[in-house]
Amino acid sequence: MAFGIKRADLVQWKQSIDHGNIAFITHYWLDNRFPGIKTVTKVGCNDIQKLIDWGKQYGLMKEWIHHRKDGYSHFDLLGEKQQEILEKEGMLKQLQSFSSLNQ
Repeated sequence: MAFGIKRADLVQWKQSIDHGNIAFITHYWLDNRFPGIKTVTKVGCNDIQKLIDWGKQYGLMKEWIHHRKDGYSHFDLLGEKQQEILEKEGMLKQLQSFSSLNQ
């Protein structure tokens, strides 16, 4: 279940994807399959090859892409990998507002 996301942030994420950019959005997320994980970062792009190429640099496999018919296909980043990638991308601020939840 996703929550804690502002409509404006979601609209901005979708617009960035629509323009062919690699776009990031982080939000609260609870799933019993991943105990202790309370946030997810979705990294999307409407150019699937560009998304695949971006993911390769972080060891993400193309099979891990959540393919969506609405054009908002994305990788889901969780846990340590989420933090590592956001830090390298200069996007750690997205996660910092959730930091007390992930401890």
